Amino acid sequence: MKQRLAAGSDAILERLTALHPKKIDLSLDRIEILLEKLGRPQDRLPPVIHVAGTNGKGSTVAFLRAMLEAAGKRVHVYTSPHLVRFHERIRLAAAGGGRLVDEDELAATLETCERVNDGAPITFFEMTTAAAFVLFAAHPADYLLLEVGLGGRYDATNVVAAPAASLVTAVSMDHVEFLGSSLEGIAREKAGVFKDGCPAIVAAQTEVPERVLEREARRAGATLTLGGRDFTVREEHGRLLFEDEAGLLDMPLPRLTGRHQHQNAATAIATLRRIAPDIPLDAIERGLLTVEWPARLQRLSRGTLAAAAPAGAELWLDGGHNEDGGKALGQAMADLEEKAARPLILICGTLTTKDTKAFLQPFAGLAQEVIAVPVEGEHAGRPARDVAACATAVGLPAAACQGVEQALAFLKARTWPVPPRILVCGSLYLAGAVLAANGTPPT
Repeated sequence: MKQRLAAGSDAILERLTALHPKKIDLSLDRIEILLEKLGRPQDRLPPVIHVAGTNGKGSTVAFLRAMLEAAGKRVHVYTSPHLVRFHERIRLAAAGGGRLVDEDELAATLETCERVNDGAPITFFEMTTAAAFVLFAAHPADYLLLEVGLGGRYDATNVVAAPAASLVTAVSMDHVEFLGSSLEGIAREKAGVFKDGCPAIVAAQTEVPERVLEREARRAGATLTLGGRDFTVREEHGRLLFEDEAGLLDMPLPRLTGRHQHQNAATAIATLRRIAPDIPLDAIERGLLTVEWPARLQRLSRGTLAAAAPAGAELWLDGGHNEDGGKALGQAMADLEEKAARPLILICGTLTTKDTKAFLQPFAGLAQEVIAVPVEGEHAGRPARDVAACATAVGLPAAACQGVEQALAFLKARTWPVPPRILVCGSLYLAGAVLAANGTPPT
């Protein structure tokens, strides 16, 4: 008798990695075949807000979710990658806010998709996206916030024919091995989420991505709302001022730290003003004040690692890992320094697929020291000594350490006239490991 395969989600997810030789293989053919066999769940989804971009996708989704839920809307959310557990990727609408998919439902859905796929080649992300669509179609909701995994045009999420809106957040250089080495080419791939007759909301961009995205929206027949032209955002006297053709909104600053979050909040607001004008201002304001998005300049004030930091130190965590992510983080740290001066120490781990020097460059002259650590469990993790060498190359004093816990112990052993500001950064995978070790995983 044939033995039944283990049905726990971890066991199924492990098996899925063997179905395709490549971790990433951008194409829509395989997922479209599987979705057809599953009864086309993508056609039974609630109104979809599809979010592409290089930086800020997850934060923009978090703002949208907080604002919509503050208005009493039921919201499904699909994001990637996860930080600690796969279940974080799929949030199902529920009364009083969403919930992460539970283990039994996830395992059963993955098992169904695995059985229907019947061993055909398919990537891990394509299979899990199909499973997410099955789950989202089975539960009522007012909106689905759907984050692109990589790129846009050939991303597995791009099977939704007519989204309520397509968003593109800030576009910059990243994933060049899959999207190409030109900013124009990367922007063109992101623009692949634009659909004929559907609203396209684009965050403020630098010159090249703006030109490409505007052109591609026109070619696709999408109706474009462009940051910097059709809506603007600025901070004045500790308030967030958003302006579009409908008028000026004077609101509190968002809960998420950093000036770059103002642009993400503005993109979310512009989207709701375009497709859901019934959302009241007080819901938008409450969303700004209650939004949560782990590992994006997250202050760790409790937990195992927080307790291991030097007395009185600030411990911050961010998963930013590319050049523009480094610029945003550097600006945020400079703003914190201006408000309250402290020695800035980076605990940094990166992947070999990322430009570590470009990421660290904005901290030159700002950080006192970099303590390099490995990203444990990642085959593409850059050795700590190599991260330290990258830091030294851009003018930052650096040392290598075995891990974040050891780095914190190293810092705790010092005498600090002023307690330091410690930023753990360089990789979302490192950020996930930190949250797990700290005992504060996303919920």
